[in-house]
Amino acid sequence: MRWSNLLKANTRKQYIELKRYLPNTLAMLFTFYIIFLGMFLGIQFIGDPSAQDVNTQYAIVNYIFWFMAFMVINSIGWEVINEAMRGTLEQLGMSPMGMWRIMASRLVASTLLNSIIIVVLLYLSMLTTGQWLNIDIITILPILVLTLISMFGVGFIIAGISIILKQVQAFLQILQFILMALTFIPLSVAPFLAYLPFVKGVDLVRNVMIKGVTLSQISMGDFMILGFNAIFYFAIGLGIFFFCERVAMNKGLLAHY
Repeated sequence: MRWSNLLKANTRKQYIELKRYLPNTLAMLFTFYIIFLGMFLGIQFIGDPSAQDVNTQYAIVNYIFWFMAFMVINSIGWEVINEAMRGTLEQLGMSPMGMWRIMASRLVASTLLNSIIIVVLLYLSMLTTGQWLNIDIITILPILVLTLISMFGVGFIIAGISIILKQVQAFLQILQFILMALTFIPLSVAPFLAYLPFVKGVDLVRNVMIKGVTLSQISMGDFMILGFNAIFYFAIGLGIFFFCERVAMNKGLLAHY
């Protein structure tokens, strides 16, 4: 019950902020759509004409996952920065639910709300290009859940660093290009990337949406890698967050910006 109330309250908070600052939300949507148009036009004018359709499909999937990774991983860092600027970060640390539970509920809430924007961008991209991907919810959903858990782990690492350093905006801007590289580089080029967070999930979803792979065609080994990444990176992220929170409390950093 306490978890459900916490999730409900933070979902309502995230929704109110998106609605109240609607121009900023629409500007974000428009900006990412313009970025995709630039990628699409580059493929049309510069890419190999015989491979334009496949390249466009790859661009759609990679771009959507880049946006998802950007929103999920960066959002919790911005949450910490905003709370510190408002002077309310220490109150979160004093909450009986604990800061990590509050941040986890905000991660889930922002992911649920941003998924609506992601779906809009996905269908807008497919409508723009005329390339309709295979949206197999039954196959994509379990892959997506495990992929998001590993993303949450990386998000907690960013949140922990933000609690101590506070000013990490420049790092978050650099991070978005690292996330772009991880989502755009195929595993066939660099197989070792499968053990980095969310890369394996992106590769599997690409196969589902572009090649029409079904759930029964995905090997148990692939799901074991996904499960390992999810557990490993979430545990590491939570551990680093707890360590950074303890350091910040010992040094009295929660009360100061």
